[in-house]
Amino acid sequence: MLRTVIAAGALCMLTSVASASPKMNGQWVLVVDRWGNPEYSTLNLSILQDAVSGDWDGDRVAGTIAGEALHFSVTDKRGAEYRFEARLEKGRLSGTANYPDNNFPDRRQAFAFSARPVPERPTAQPRVIDYAPQSFANSFSAERDPVLTIWPGDIVRTSTIDSGGIDANGVTRALFGNPQTGPFFVAGAQQGDTLAIHIRKLTPNRDWADSLDTIVTRVLGAGLSAKASDLGRPVRWRLDRESGFATLEEPGDRLKDYRVPLRPMLGGVGLASGFASPPLSTGDTGRAGGNMDFPEVVAGNTVFLPVQQPGALLYLGDAHALQGDGETSQYALETSMDVEFSVEIIKGSAIMMPRIESPDAIMALGQAGSLDEATRAATTGLIQWLQQDYGLSLSDAAKVLGSAVRYSIPNLAGRSVGVAARIDKALLPARKQPAAETDF
Repeated sequence: MLRTVIAAGALCMLTSVASASPKMNGQWVLVVDRWGNPEYSTLNLSILQDAVSGDWDGDRVAGTIAGEALHFSVTDKRGAEYRFEARLEKGRLSGTANYPDNNFPDRRQAFAFSARPVPERPTAQPRVIDYAPQSFANSFSAERDPVLTIWPGDIVRTSTIDSGGIDANGVTRALFGNPQTGPFFVAGAQQGDTLAIHIRKLTPNRDWADSLDTIVTRVLGAGLSAKASDLGRPVRWRLDRESGFATLEEPGDRLKDYRVPLRPMLGGVGLASGFASPPLSTGDTGRAGGNMDFPEVVAGNTVFLPVQQPGALLYLGDAHALQGDGETSQYALETSMDVEFSVEIIKGSAIMMPRIESPDAIMALGQAGSLDEATRAATTGLIQWLQQDYGLSLSDAAKVLGSAVRYSIPNLAGRSVGVAARIDKALLPARKQPAAETDF
C-alpha cells in the first residue's frame, strides 16, 4: 500500500493548536517495518486535551492520548482500518501498527513502527543554506537519512564529487559509479506531487576532468567494432575555468589545437524510489530521474520529477564539465562541481517521466531499453505536457509535433538509453497554469 505526504502548510496550522502534549503536535515521517520492508508515510498530529486528530497521508486520524501513550486509528478511502499504539521517547514515536491482512479479509497483521518529527520551518522567509557533504550515496534510496531538510524557495549551495568518487582536491571520497550528494528532504513534498528543481549555478571546482578514448558499441557498425576493441584508455582534460574552455592534456599532433567550450551539467538528478520498488542504482535511470546524462541539465534550466516518497529525497551528482549527446565515450568530461539550486512543489500533479524546461524550450525525457521505446516515452511525455499545461487536444499536439518537434539522444552509454523530445516555447500558446507553484 502506497502512502502520501501531506502539505507543509498543514504543519503550520497544526502546530498552532493548544494541546496537553505539544511535543507530539506537528508532522512526522512514519516508518512501518513490513516484513523487513520499510514503508514511509506522513502523520500529521493535532492534540487537544486527551483527543487526537489529524491525518495520515490524507486519511483522517482519530484517537486518544494519556501522558506519553498515543492510541489512534485511521479508516482509508476503501474502508480499511489501521490502528496504531505508540509512545513518545527521546523525541521519537515508536509502537505497533495493526494492518488488515492483504490476502485474508478476516485477518490482521501487527508491525513495529517508528516516527521522527519533521523540523519546523526555522524562518518565514526562504534561506540561503551552505551544505558541505560528508558522505555520498550510490543509490537513490529512501532508506538513507536526509542530509538536510529544506523548504520550497530555500537556496542550497553544495558540491558534488566526480563519477569515480574523487573530490575537488583529488581525494577519493566514495565508491565509483556516480556517487550522489544527498538526499535533501523537501518539507511538504508528497507522493502525487511534482518537484521542480531549479539549477541556479554549476561551477567546476577543479582544473581537470577525466574521460575515455572509447566509443560505445551501440553507435558502431560491425566493421568498426573490431577496430575499436583496443580503445578504452583514460583521457585527462585541462579545464581553463577563467576562459571557459577545455583542452587535452596529451592531444597528439592532430588535436593539438582542439579546444572546446565548457558547458557544466549534472548527469545525475533523481528522487528516491517508491515503496516496493528497489532503490535505483546511481548508474541507472527511472521514472523519477537518476543517471539521465542529459546535457540540458544546466544552470538556468529546471528539472521536473515525480515525487514517490515523503519529502521527495533529492539526490544530485555525476557532474560533467561538458558532454556530447549520447555520452558516446562512456565517460563525459567527469569532474567535481559546486552546485546552487532551489526547489518548488507542484501539488497534486504527478508527471509520468522527467521533464526539463529552459528559458526557450520544454523537453520530455524518455528512458528505456531501446531507442524505439525511449522515443515513444519521450513523445508521449511531451504530448501530455502540451495537454496539461497548454490545453492542446491530441489533434492540436499532432500538428505541433509534426511541424516543430526536435529529438536528441542524451544517453547511449548506460543500461538504458535516453531520448529527449522538445518544442520551442515561442511557438506555443500561453500556458494554462504556471510551471510550478511555490508551496511555503
